[in-house]
Amino acid sequence: MSREPTSDGSARDRVTEMIRDARICMFTTTALDGRQVSRPMALQAADFDGDLWFFAYDDSPKIRQIRVNPQVNVSFSDQRNNGWVSISGTAQEAQDRARAEELWNPLLKTWFPDGLDTPGLVLLRVHASSAEYWDSPSSTMVNLFGLARAAVTGRPPRVGENRAVTY
Repeated sequence: MSREPTSDGSARDRVTEMIRDARICMFTTTALDGRQVSRPMALQAADFDGDLWFFAYDDSPKIRQIRVNPQVNVSFSDQRNNGWVSISGTAQEAQDRARAEELWNPLLKTWFPDGLDTPGLVLLRVHASSAEYWDSPSSTMVNLFGLARAAVTGRPPRVGENRAVTY
């Protein structure tokens, strides 16, 4: 397992694959009183070039929080493929109608009933500074067996790959 940050293209590609498979994340901001606050959000672009895109209301708590402290964390869990990604970065509001049209999905009307013309609709862009992922190619049963064996032998289990990636 390697924790030394890398800018290696294959590690970045793996982060993109894992994000694409998960799509739903926990988006963490810092509240005005200093508490960390997380909420589920749906990623809008499956291609990851260092930026993550979301839709939000401009008067939502998350937007108010990033106006004060733009440092955020976005974490993904892909239970089906036993993978996890944690991305640290800086968030900001983006008023970009062309980009919004490109990212829009009709399912978003559930939250934004007037589509792209919903009052207060804003894009939220997170520019990644780093990511870390844990990738366990084995099944859950194999991982549980490895943990049990580690408990008996006293040696740490081999649980897959852990990489830190810089952007």
